[in-house]
Amino acid sequence: MTDPTPMPVILDVDTGIDDSLALLYALGSREADILAVTCVSGNVEARQVAINTLAVLELSGRTDIEVAVGREVPLERPLETTPETHGPRGIGYAELPPPSRAISDRHGVDVIVEAARARPGEITLVTLGPLTNLAVALQREPRLPQLLRRHILMGGAFGAPGNTTPTTEWNLHCDPEAAKIAFGAWAQAIAVDPSVPRPVALGLDVTEGARIGPEHVVALAHRAGSRPDENLASAQVDPLAPRMSVASNPVIRFIADALRWYYEFHERYDGFYGAFIHDPLAVAAALDPGLITTEALYVDVETRGELTSGMTVADRRHLTRKPPNVDVAATADIDAFLKRLIERVGALAGARETPSRY
Repeated sequence: MTDPTPMPVILDVDTGIDDSLALLYALGSREADILAVTCVSGNVEARQVAINTLAVLELSGRTDIEVAVGREVPLERPLETTPETHGPRGIGYAELPPPSRAISDRHGVDVIVEAARARPGEITLVTLGPLTNLAVALQREPRLPQLLRRHILMGGAFGAPGNTTPTTEWNLHCDPEAAKIAFGAWAQAIAVDPSVPRPVALGLDVTEGARIGPEHVVALAHRAGSRPDENLASAQVDPLAPRMSVASNPVIRFIADALRWYYEFHERYDGFYGAFIHDPLAVAAALDPGLITTEALYVDVETRGELTSGMTVADRRHLTRKPPNVDVAATADIDAFLKRLIERVGALAGARETPSRY
């Protein structure tokens, strides 16, 4: 039996720690044909996002994938970043050499629009950061909901509390005007043609169930054939000790050093030594929708509320009488996801045992 044809994917990222792991998951998945990665400001500024993305791709041996910077500031609001969550450069304690190749000359929005026009009905767009690039792309090409095969996003809080304000999730908090444009564009397209595929939104309701701990990093190291590896479980000694990984595998070292920052953040603010890995779950669900269940809902985004700006307002009682414009993830098979992450990222790391630049 031959493998199915890989899914053409564009990833729109704000690389960060969990974006880095999402990139590695996609790179380790045969189902994904990554056409390009577009960069948006969010966890860090867009130019740093691009540097991080190029460096992670190079660490993985994939210098063939275009990396383009899109819009570098939100549509209307001042730029916010989150160094306390992801570190000053977005990759925690990890250190990567400067990438050997340049950022694409193309604008990230052009990458998305031109690919969708050239391959209508084929491209899956996975957005892992604020929806700024998508909003600009929709302004440039209003037919994007009809041209894309699907849009998968990590963002929103549809029943869970927010993680940035009491009601808002970080990605939508950063640029709620962009999110409102995106959800509205699909609502308009679906109202005209109900066959237009609804975006799939993985919000905090499901992504905060996806937790990675030191034991998972040890399992990744074992799968990669990395030695030593038990030392990666720093929580067994002193979870706050600022020491770098000594794993033999460069990909595992990167993951361990990046995640340790994330672990310390979550220990301070969420009371557990581990990390939510929102973005890898979104990539996994894009490649295998069977990992999640969804509820079709009409969703809008609040942009003017004094306490609720950026809130995803889901019409669960159908009070608006508007047709659903989003498939909101309701449950996720976290055990299956984590097993796949360990297998895929571990195998990818195992194939990269000998790079000398890290």
